[in-house]
Order: sequence, then C-alpha cells, then structure tokens
Amino acid sequence: MMLTVNGISKSFRGLRAVSDASFEIPEGSLNALIGPNGAGKTTIFNMVAGVFPPASGSLVFLGKPIHGLRPDQVCAAGIGRTFQIVKPFAGLTVLENVMVGAFLRETSATGARRAASEILERLQLAPKRDLPASSLTLPDRKRLEVARALATRPKLLLLDEVMAGLRPTECDLMVEVFRGLNREGLTILLIEHVMRAVMALAQHIGVLHHGEVIARGTPQEIVRNPRVLESYLGEETEL
Repeated sequence: MMLTVNGISKSFRGLRAVSDASFEIPEGSLNALIGPNGAGKTTIFNMVAGVFPPASGSLVFLGKPIHGLRPDQVCAAGIGRTFQIVKPFAGLTVLENVMVGAFLRETSATGARRAASEILERLQLAPKRDLPASSLTLPDRKRLEVARALATRPKLLLLDEVMAGLRPTECDLMVEVFRGLNREGLTILLIEHVMRAVMALAQHIGVLHHGEVIARGTPQEIVRNPRVLESYLGEETEL
C-alpha cells in the first residue's frame, strides 16, 4: 500500500475539522476525495503533506511513518502537492517557477531546466515558458501549479481542486494529462468538486462529511450510496 491513513483527527480552536479518518491509497491508483466545502478535505491534505501533524492517528507512506515530518521532508520522501489557492513566484518566469521544484532532484541548473522544459511541454505551457508567472490566466496558473508539483518527481501526487474555475475543454485537457501520468505509474489523490472530472478519472472515491469518511467505493458505488446523495451529491445532481 502506498499511503495508509489510519484514524487521523484534527481540531482548530475546539472545532473538529477531521474526525478519525481512515483510508488507503494503493500504489499506481487514481483516487478522489470529495465532500462539501468545510468537510475536512484540505485539512487531510495538509496533514499528509506535513503542514501540521494529526492530533491522533497515523500516516504511513511506503511502509514508513510520515506524521510529524516537515513539508520539505514529506516532499523529499516522494509526495508532491498542489494548493487550492495558486500562488506562483510572480517575479519569476514560468520556466523558473518549475525549475524551483526540479532542484529537489536535480543538482545542476542545466538538469533542472531540462526537466522543467519537459513538464511544460506536457502541460502545453512551453510557448509561455519565458513569460512572468504573474501574467498567466487562471487556467494557465492552475497548470503551472501542477507543473511545479510534478517537477519534484513525486511518487504520490496530491491535487487540490486544480480544475475549479476551468472551462469544460480545459478540464478535459487536465483529465488527459492525469490519465497519462497515471498510466506511467504515478499514484494520484485528488480533491475535486467538478464531478464530471471525478467520474472520468477516479478508480476509487472517498466521501467526507463533517470531517468523517462516510463512504468509500468505486464511482458507480458512490453515486448510488443514499448517504452520499443526501449529504453531498443531492438527489438532482447530474453526473
């Protein structure tokens, strides 16, 4: 098992954000974590990524505990992530932004530039490589966020709402990129509200509500789960 989340909890000023959450992410799989706003999804990502430790429970990545590690240590172990609010280094070019991530594994500027260039080609950002990151549109900033995470060469990629605000054609592009990466062996866990993308991508879905995992299963199982329909998807939701 690549990632085992075992009974993790976290509270902020007495408010329980995550309560005894458990799930597993098999190596090579493509998974989604869905739920209403405030359900605790990003809090789980932050605990996995080392932003803060869980108050209880454990996180095991490739057989080794990672709860308590710093974000840079978690990243070095092989977990890359994007952020819901994208904040590129505005004063750097698109290429330089991705090179920052590439330096985690590359020891030379030449190697980092080569790695960053390959990723920008894949995400169709190569024509904008020399533009300042501050000049990019929202869809391009989202792709740049993914590129920066990929540059760290993760074994597990955490995607936090990277398709929010994108047009259907832009979502389709991202879906194809993630499918390709997964076919090449990258394990992916995504938080997403764009159910069209979730259903197209995810092999397995976990559903959070009020900080608790209320359902786990295939997309077909999730859309038929009465508790999920009541708490999140809604009886009239189109999938």
